[in-house]
Amino acid sequence: MKLDSLDNWRRSHYTAEVKPDMDGEEVTLFGWVQDLRDLGALRFIILQDREGTVQVTVLRKKASAEVLSKIDILQRRYSIGVKGIVKKTSITPRGFEVLPKEIRIFNTAEALPIDVTGKTPANLEVCLNSRALDLCQEKNIAVFKIQHTAVEAIRKFLFNRGFLEVHTPRIIASATEGGAELFPVTYFDRKAFLAQSPQLYKEELVMSFEKVFEVGPFFRAEESHTRQHLSEFVSIDVEEAFANAEGVMQLLEQLIQSVCKQVNEKCQSELHALRYHVTVPDLPFKRLSYDGLLAELKREGIEISWGEDIPSSAHRTIGKLHPYFYFIVDWPTKSRAFYTKPRDDNPEVSEGFDLMWRWVELVSGGTRIASKELLIKRLKDKGLNPEAFQHHLQAFDYGMPPHAGWAIGLERLTMILTGRKNIREVTLYPRDKFRLTP
Repeated sequence: MKLDSLDNWRRSHYTAEVKPDMDGEEVTLFGWVQDLRDLGALRFIILQDREGTVQVTVLRKKASAEVLSKIDILQRRYSIGVKGIVKKTSITPRGFEVLPKEIRIFNTAEALPIDVTGKTPANLEVCLNSRALDLCQEKNIAVFKIQHTAVEAIRKFLFNRGFLEVHTPRIIASATEGGAELFPVTYFDRKAFLAQSPQLYKEELVMSFEKVFEVGPFFRAEESHTRQHLSEFVSIDVEEAFANAEGVMQLLEQLIQSVCKQVNEKCQSELHALRYHVTVPDLPFKRLSYDGLLAELKREGIEISWGEDIPSSAHRTIGKLHPYFYFIVDWPTKSRAFYTKPRDDNPEVSEGFDLMWRWVELVSGGTRIASKELLIKRLKDKGLNPEAFQHHLQAFDYGMPPHAGWAIGLERLTMILTGRKNIREVTLYPRDKFRLTP
């Protein structure tokens, strides 16, 4: 079939912008055929764009021959343009329909591997294998519009508090945090790695810019194949000079409250599509100590040796006891990254913290070490070679200020804001141990 061209057509409205009080007005809409219904004398086209759907109603006795010829060949996911008149009616859910004067078909579609209306669900792996099409489902558009709103709210919040947005390297010479979770890459005639985080760079940047943040992708060769882990993820990192853990914790809880409020105010239609409600949390969030949680777990029959990390199974128990946002503070120093500052009054305990939502770890942060000598000691305690960090250590010779910061996993935050249960649902094209395509 011969396809139509765009020519001088221009969109007049998105579907969500058309209202019943526009009765009698002409509109030009672009989008895709989400669904079709044929009742003989009437033919209904559900036109979808990124903002929603609208019903296009074709009355066979009144429609032009050209319109009738077009609707007879339409199929789901054809990309089309519709120029027509808005008609107020009580029959449709939105209180109006569009009567087409002209239809243009811009492209056709093959048989669909999944149902884009969502009426026939498919398992997640099948959806991810056809991700470009899967993302056309209304619920998935809603997820990523909420994610967009969250990032916009985060940037606005941090800009208003004097933070500068920065962009650090993704190709690095040595591990940011030690460990084996690194992706090696060939860098000309040398071996390099994909960055696990911007941690060392953002610490160095507080010497000049004082308050910095970054939103960007990072990479970990994560062996865990769970509903919360990815090999490539987006991190929102903050670092602030002349600050400590408590100061950046207050900043963080205010940011989380602001994001929840913005999503609630701006994304009502998206939340409705997901059948989910975002509760705006009260401040301050509870501060629960590591020791206190170990005692709680012991009363629940779960024993963890002091100094060990808290496993996911135990976090699930804690989440049932504390079904809200809360901080875990006073972590053992040996369980935290080498750059986390030990407490002055008790070096066995650190100034590190995690922000949790129920049982999900959302943020990790803390006061950083500003002393070069102490940092070298902590590197050695962790079995790391200070020589591999010589360029970072050099910065500590030039007046490194006391500083603190944290990092939010954007995908985990999106899970909390949308009610999705698997991190792959809130990642456009997820990467894990088993998935490298599409």
